[in-house]
Amino acid sequence: MRDYTYDSVMAARVLGQGYAYLLTAMRHRGEGLGLAPSTLVDIGVHTVILDTVTYLDLCDRLNSGHFLHHIPEVDFKDDGSVLRTADVIAADGWEVDLSLWVDAATCSPCHPGNDSH
Repeated sequence: MRDYTYDSVMAARVLGQGYAYLLTAMRHRGEGLGLAPSTLVDIGVHTVILDTVTYLDLCDRLNSGHFLHHIPEVDFKDDGSVLRTADVIAADGWEVDLSLWVDAATCSPCHPGNDSH
């Protein structure tokens, strides 16, 4: 989170939602749900995956050794996938910090139809 001017509380919120998103995406690998983070949550996701050693270990331990790839989509869509993702995260038992998911209309699955972020 060093590249953002968040205080420690906001940094923890963004990072926590990033982890919730990634772990939910890993749990639902192969289901083709089209999960997508909001713009703010995506910052948390990128913070996690850029620490490649730790991220690889996370994938090994919690995603049956499968690497959850990052394949960004160029075009953003207003397709409802972000709020559907927040619902899946909540259904999996994670607390959803809804205020971090409010920009839902400006994001979409990074690579629709694939198990990636």
